[in-house]
Amino acid sequence: MRFSANLGFLWTELPLPDAIRAAAAAGFQAVECHWPYDVPAQEVAAALRETGLPMLGLNTRRGAAGENGLSALPGRGAEARAAVDEALAYAAATDAGAVHVMAGFAEGPEAHAAFVETLRYACDRADGRTILIEPLNHYDAPGYFLRTTTQAEAIIAEVGAANLKLMFDCYHVQLMEGDVTHRLERLLGLIGHVQVASVPDRGAPDHGELHYPHVWEVLERLGWDTPVGAEYRPVGPTEATLGWM
Repeated sequence: MRFSANLGFLWTELPLPDAIRAAAAAGFQAVECHWPYDVPAQEVAAALRETGLPMLGLNTRRGAAGENGLSALPGRGAEARAAVDEALAYAAATDAGAVHVMAGFAEGPEAHAAFVETLRYACDRADGRTILIEPLNHYDAPGYFLRTTTQAEAIIAEVGAANLKLMFDCYHVQLMEGDVTHRLERLLGLIGHVQVASVPDRGAPDHGELHYPHVWEVLERLGWDTPVGAEYRPVGPTEATLGWM
């Protein structure tokens, strides 16, 4: 099993290029980001070249303070498309393989239609990259539009684009739906990225109600060979939390 360091949570005390170097020194095989836009893309690209690590993906902007994405917000289509354009440009400059299009806090048919429209826009302009959507749990993100893998599966089918995939975060899935390994098996063909953290505290994946050694076995049996994203909140220095790896 190979792992990707999510630098939205790990080594956040370091500038992003230095966090990439720290991830390489710790033995990660890839990195991923949340919102890297304050750091010039050429600096990130240089650190990636130096370390040899690929950038797996990044998120579209959250929007204004208190927002968590724009893509499912009725009446905000122009802003949502601009956020997609920005993310795809940054992904191209850093050779990131995927962009997670964040839905935002919304509900109802108009939100659904707005999300589908933005996703079709993103998929049409992805230029070989994967577009990801991620269900978020209602404890950490109450009111987020996309909540379950079942809802995501239906949206992926409706959009009908081969490059639209599911971000399967085991932490969120366990909190909202459970049955993680059976869902991995059933949804394998739709999954573009897998992320992990302990449940329910979102710490390192070495404790809690999900037994990750079993998850690794299932993923290996299924033939999953892309680095799994370590998207957890370390307690103390990141280096001190890596015993699970």
